[in-house]
Amino acid sequence: MVALPKKRWTAKEYLTFEAESEERHDFVDGEIYSMTGASEKHNLIMTNLIIAVGTQLRKRPCKVYPSDMLIETAQTGDYHYPDISVVCGEAEIKHDKRDILVNPTLIIEVLSPSTEAYDRGKKFQNYQTLSSLQEYVLIAQDEARVERYLRQSDDQWLYSKAIGLEAAIELSSIGCGLTLADVYDKVTFGET
Repeated sequence: MVALPKKRWTAKEYLTFEAESEERHDFVDGEIYSMTGASEKHNLIMTNLIIAVGTQLRKRPCKVYPSDMLIETAQTGDYHYPDISVVCGEAEIKHDKRDILVNPTLIIEVLSPSTEAYDRGKKFQNYQTLSSLQEYVLIAQDEARVERYLRQSDDQWLYSKAIGLEAAIELSSIGCGLTLADVYDKVTFGET
C-alpha cells in the first residue's frame, strides 16, 4: 500500500476521487492508499477461492464478490477493498458514485508482504465494527496456511488455522469448507 501525498480527505472527496480513478484505493483515517497490483500467486489463490466458495454457494442465498467491491465501515468512516467478500441474505448496497457493500458476512484477505500488517491490524479492527461480519479469513502466499477468526456470541473472535496442503478449514458463517489443496491449486511455493 502506498499513501497518496499528504492531505486530509473527507469521505465525500474520497468517493468522488475513487469514482474517477482507474485504480483502487482504500480510505483510512482521512488518507487515501493506493492498492498495488497483485502477484501471480495472489491472483491464482483469488481465482481458486472464488471457484471453491462460489461453487458451494450455488443455489443458496449468498453472493460472492471479488476485490472490486468496496466495503464501508460506517463506525470508522473508512472504506476498504477486501480480496473477497460474501453476503448471505440480502446484500445492503449503498449507491453513491459506485456500489458500496455495508453488510458482509465473511471477508477473505490474501496476505502479501506489503499489506500483511495492515490486513492483520487496522483493516481487521475496522472490519470488526461491522455487526454483520461473522468471519475473517487470512490466506498466506508463501506457504499453505489459512487463518480464520470467527465471531463469538460475546463479540470475541475465535482463532483457528489450517496448515499444509492436506488440511481443510470450515467457513462456519457461510456453511462452506475449504481444502488447502484447492486454495493453492497450481501455486508454487519458494518463488516470489
